[in-house]
Order: sequence, then structure tokens, then C-alpha cells
Amino acid sequence: MFSNNDKVTTEWLRGVSFFAGFSDGELEAVSKLGERRSLETGTVVIEQGRVGDACYVVVSGTAVVSIRGEYVTTVGPGTMIGEMALVEHRPRNATVVADGPLELVSFGTDEFRKLLARSPNTQERVTNLLIRRLNENEHRDS
Repeated sequence: MFSNNDKVTTEWLRGVSFFAGFSDGELEAVSKLGERRSLETGTVVIEQGRVGDACYVVVSGTAVVSIRGEYVTTVGPGTMIGEMALVEHRPRNATVVADGPLELVSFGTDEFRKLLARSPNTQERVTNLLIRRLNENEHRDS
């Protein structure tokens, strides 16, 4: 189950590799748009086939990604997950489960769009991430 913790702060984000090189203004925008989430081991973060209503950046801990019940990868700190469903406006293509205690920054659909519009660094990183994931999925389906 998701639980809210303290607010997202620029200091907390500064140590997350996804946000490395962000200006103070960009970190401030992220902190205002994001929500801090703490999850317990075994919590389903994303469920394959469900409509996407948020994406996440892993701050600490790891999560297992599977497609149709088959292990794909383990993600850790600095990884964004769930963005494809928001960008493509389609159901989730994978399930992601907390592999231990997990700390995340969560962005709802509207917040994610605002973040992309206000932060060139986020836009660039998400674009690069999408390209990489689409290539990985293409090779996986072959």
C-alpha cells in the first residue's frame, strides 16, 4: 500500500541521479509537483493492463519489472517508471512490484505534463528513456 511521507524537498531530490544537473529552479518545480511515497516489500506499484494515472522516480530501494508474469528487469534509484502509459495514453505494459522498502517521487498525469512543460531536463531525459525502452521492447518481442 502507498503511504505519504514528508513533502518532497529539493535537498531530497538533489541526491537522485535522474535529477542530476537540474537547476535549483527545476528542482523546486519537481518538489512542488511531486509527492513522496513509501512502499512496503511486495507492494504493486504498477499493474500491467491498468490505465496509467501516475509515473514514479525511484529514490531508494528496488522494484521488479515483469511482463505477463515473466521477469524483465530490476530497477533501482534514479529510474523513472510508468511514464510510457502517460505519454502514450494506453494501459500499462508491465507490472512493477517493490522488491523491498521503496521510496518514490510520484507524479500524477497533470503534474507529469506540467513537469515536462516546465523542465527541459526532464523532457530530454524522458524522451531518451522512452526511446531506450521502445528499443528494448522491440528486441524483447523479436
